[in-house]
Amino acid sequence: MRLKDKVVLITGGYTGIGKAIAQTCVKEGAKVAMNGLRDALGGKLVDELGTENSVHFTKDITEKDAAADIIEQTLSTFGKLDGLVNNAALISSSNLQTTSVDFLQKMLEVNTIAPFALIQAALPYLEKNNGCVLNIGSINAWCGEPDLLAYSMSKGALMTMSRNLGDTLFRNNGVRVNQINPGWVLTENEIENKRNQGMKDDWFTELPDIFAPARRLFAPEEIATAAVYLLSDQSGPVSGQVLELEQFPMIGRNPPKVWTDSHKNN
Repeated sequence: MRLKDKVVLITGGYTGIGKAIAQTCVKEGAKVAMNGLRDALGGKLVDELGTENSVHFTKDITEKDAAADIIEQTLSTFGKLDGLVNNAALISSSNLQTTSVDFLQKMLEVNTIAPFALIQAALPYLEKNNGCVLNIGSINAWCGEPDLLAYSMSKGALMTMSRNLGDTLFRNNGVRVNQINPGWVLTENEIENKRNQGMKDDWFTELPDIFAPARRLFAPEEIATAAVYLLSDQSGPVSGQVLELEQFPMIGRNPPKVWTDSHKNN
């Protein structure tokens, strides 16, 4: 088991990618502390994973002193901290015209500032165990879609922080920092969001190959598999790296012929 006897704290750990990471970490021998906002879902997940292996703390990570409180609760439950997964995120559509300053500030607070505060609070304890940080970003960090401006900005800032701290903290504190940038993942929240946008329940079964050459989206468990590698000692000295988990190259992609033919006269 790759994470035997390790303690991992996961924000946004009640659903989606965070939930899959928690489940996979326990399968690999870890004990997990999970943070989220929907307490009933956190309690249900603890019932599944077992109280000997898991605990949940329902708290808004943007609240004052939330980072210190969550770290302290983790330590009081399991006695140490080996890994921090910053997975919690606010995802909402916006562009230049619809992004207010207040909205942008909220996006940055959840997606960038709170992870920073958690790393800051966790560092003394991670340092004791040559621990690591894993930030869950997004391929939108590179540019983003037209209506994901604020979200893309926040994930771009997170990616820069991961690279910067991945160098400085490993060099000076022995703590590795890496990031995973997932592509489109079929989470329960994504299904619900698309339903609320008026799409039919099985929208994900009819995806054009320009978005999903595999004709399917990623499963949360596939992201979790990569997360366990970066949290484990198997990844050795890997630090300051961003792992892109997408179905096509983000730079230099060869457009499909059907797309090329339809645009050749434009």
